[in-house]
Amino acid sequence: MTGSVGDEREPAGVLAGAAADGLRAAGGRAGGVYLCSRTPGLLRLAVLAGLPGPLFRPWWRLTVDRPFPVADAHRLGVPVILANAADAMRRYPQFAAGLPFQFGTLSVPVVAAGRAFGVLTVLCPPAADAEDVRTQRERLTAVAGGLAAELLRHEAAGGTVTWDRAPLCVRPPAGRPPPGRVGHLAWDPATGAVTADDPARALLGLPPDRRPDTLESLTGALDPTDAHLLPGLLREAARGRPPPCPVPLRTADGGLRLLELRAPGAAPPAAVAGVLLDAAPGAPADGAADLLPEGVFCLDRLGLIVYANPRAAHLLGVERSRLLRRSLWEAVPWLSRPAYEEPLRGALISPEPVHFHVRRAGPETDDQGSGPRPYEGDWLSVAVYPGPDLLTCTLVPAGRVPDEPDGAAPTAPAGPRSGTPAPDVAASTAPVYRPIVLAIALTEAVTARQVSAVVVQELLPAFGGRRLAIYLLQERHLHLAWETGFPQGFLAPFEGVGLDARIPGVETLTTGRPLFFDSMRQLADAYPGIALDATEGARAFLPLIASGRPVGSCILGFDRPRGFSSEERTVLTALAGLIAHAMEKAQRYDTEAALARGLQQALLPRRLSRHPRVETVGRYLPGTESMEVGGDWYDVVEAGDGLALVIGDVQGHGVQAAATMGQLRSAVRAFALGDRPPEEVMGGTNHLLIDLDPGQFASCCYVRLDPMTGWARMVNAGHPPPLLRRPDGRTRPVEPPGGMVLGVDPRAHYPVAELRLEPGAILALYTDGLVERPGHDIDDGITALRTALAAAGGPAERPLGDIADRLTATARQATDRPDDIALLLATPTARHPATGRPGPLVTAG
Repeated sequence: MTGSVGDEREPAGVLAGAAADGLRAAGGRAGGVYLCSRTPGLLRLAVLAGLPGPLFRPWWRLTVDRPFPVADAHRLGVPVILANAADAMRRYPQFAAGLPFQFGTLSVPVVAAGRAFGVLTVLCPPAADAEDVRTQRERLTAVAGGLAAELLRHEAAGGTVTWDRAPLCVRPPAGRPPPGRVGHLAWDPATGAVTADDPARALLGLPPDRRPDTLESLTGALDPTDAHLLPGLLREAARGRPPPCPVPLRTADGGLRLLELRAPGAAPPAAVAGVLLDAAPGAPADGAADLLPEGVFCLDRLGLIVYANPRAAHLLGVERSRLLRRSLWEAVPWLSRPAYEEPLRGALISPEPVHFHVRRAGPETDDQGSGPRPYEGDWLSVAVYPGPDLLTCTLVPAGRVPDEPDGAAPTAPAGPRSGTPAPDVAASTAPVYRPIVLAIALTEAVTARQVSAVVVQELLPAFGGRRLAIYLLQERHLHLAWETGFPQGFLAPFEGVGLDARIPGVETLTTGRPLFFDSMRQLADAYPGIALDATEGARAFLPLIASGRPVGSCILGFDRPRGFSSEERTVLTALAGLIAHAMEKAQRYDTEAALARGLQQALLPRRLSRHPRVETVGRYLPGTESMEVGGDWYDVVEAGDGLALVIGDVQGHGVQAAATMGQLRSAVRAFALGDRPPEEVMGGTNHLLIDLDPGQFASCCYVRLDPMTGWARMVNAGHPPPLLRRPDGRTRPVEPPGGMVLGVDPRAHYPVAELRLEPGAILALYTDGLVERPGHDIDDGITALRTALAAAGGPAERPLGDIADRLTATARQATDRPDDIALLLATPTARHPATGRPGPLVTAG
């Protein structure tokens, strides 16, 4: 699903239709569909309905482990319902801080036959609690189920269901039109004949005696820029693929109409029926608004300007003809600043009107150089009134603030202008970016890598940045900790640079002052000879200083030249302080975590006991989401003339868990060295843990193997069942009669099960960190491990160590592991003891 919209293999229309159906089902004003991308762990917005794409660019991409409703719905496979803003702040403070408006959200996973495609999400009016939106949730779940079934059929037919580009932005389902403003028309592809009723002819601006009896006469009634769209739309509808939403079209006299096409009832090609709706304000209303002394313009829900009176054109500094039928950000580029995006987002997703102030850009003239334009530096007071289909915006002059950089928020309005009071400081200062969003996200990041990822996810999108580099100070040299967006190898010459170098990344740290460059030319003028990449964009160099101590420097890069307002500079400098504190904390974490891992390794066996007829391999992977050591362990112990294979897991993490693990490991070794029966080993260990009374329990699996015969006796105390792979590749779980976990019941009994290991068979013992994932059944994880073991091959095909590495490869490559992982593999060999060839010496991997 990475081709163009016209690609027949891509069900773009299905996605857009599902988004529209979702809005109807939940009574929402906006929503969309997220799909998995080709990048593992990344969701991308495929369809956005009822909202302008540019305003919601920060949410085009979501990682599945991000604390957001859509991510949780996909990862956990359950609907996530936020009834109102208070509910969102309580459960998802980072999400609520980024969209601090009054609305509710319903996010439903798109799943069929165990295949998770993505999430259908809708923004809707706030409700008292989740119970009030139960009906909407059920309807939305049905829509998501239908979409999943369509995507499953598409995939089964050889298509791909991933998304890796910008979202399709579609209009929401049209509201009910005013009475008498609906027309009907039809087109027969076989004859080319067009029929239209009287209301349709009136909406097209045609006189009563003129009938659009051909496709050419119908397109002739439309604006030339839209006329070319209609034939293709009709042909697609005749093939059974009508547009999922009404299509906006302009008539020759400038009126905005919505055309809703319906698939033919007979087998295509057959006659296509259409409904024509009046989407613009009525002519009397337009005429009245044209005479108003204040500026008035209307936007549809995708940001297209559908009406503007002459006063609005004058105040915006753009010819009226260049406003209509263009997106607000295309027609008035200076309104695309981050400071103005947030109130516009609020008007689109919240029912309450919003008020804010904007600073007009410099004078602009039309193509002939004529026409008065506003003075640079003037401020406008803007009010936006939301509606189901249109936003109505009013503009009045608000005052002038001299000596402020372009785009800055007013700090001391200079006084009234045109009889209108200057804006109130608190009301006019629209926040460039909410530092609380970054602050909340940084509290959840504990490693330097996680801190850098948060900056990429939260800071760059807020300011439109595309490049990031974070350098950390070590022994008076700066070392690159993270970079994204720069050309490959470009930053290599700056690695390990000393504090005496005259480059902006060093000087911002040594002076403690942020450095801002509007363009690369400005940067080159300030630092002659400095290496530059191919872009001409702006750069910001921020010092990372925590509690007066230098930590490093942060570089933000932009694709295009841009200025930095005083408010943006202030906010970026403050955010750099947050990043510095988080990085300092992460450095302490990394140091302490290294010490903790050293303790963990010291408690694990440095070598495994060996036997000439048994080969064993162990692997241990520490968790990455906590600094504390865990309680997983494995061991191989000489037991008489055989071997004891042991694996266990103490509840919890931390020093206490590690200490308990060490005591249990020593106890099991002592019992095993005495060649005590397996049931006595487990019973004695259980009594020891109860006597120690650490307030913890543990699971354990103990296998006493006779290498000469291959027979094994096994007991299990609440541990995941071992897996046995036979020489022919068949693999099954070995589930002995269950015994209670250790440390709970002094009277617990541990039944013994017997099994035989043939030469070439593999017995796999593991802890739950290898098979358990949040939101998924552990049985699914065991099944996946069983499949992987069967496919990994036997010891005759590859070394046992390679098989262990294959089984832990996914976990080893994972950035975040919520739990420790232990794995122990054992296989009898066909070697005779007389050969004197011992098994390998194995250390923890």
